[in-house]
Amino acid sequence: MLSKLYRFFEYGYLLAAAFFAYEAINNWNTERGRSYLFACFVVVAIFMYFFKRNFRKKMEDQNKNV
Repeated sequence: MLSKLYRFFEYGYLLAAAFFAYEAINNWNTERGRSYLFACFVVVAIFMYFFKRNFRKKMEDQNKNV
């Protein structure tokens, strides 16, 4: 049950990254500084996706071994 909830939040980070990428592209010509900020958010969201996925897999492996 908890694994499904963690997986839901993993995909939430990907959705957030897609939204931030859209905003960065959308604001590129008008507000360059804001676009860079959104680009940083994209990088952080993608990092968080992989970090949380790795953490979830470690928890699943630990629960199988117990």
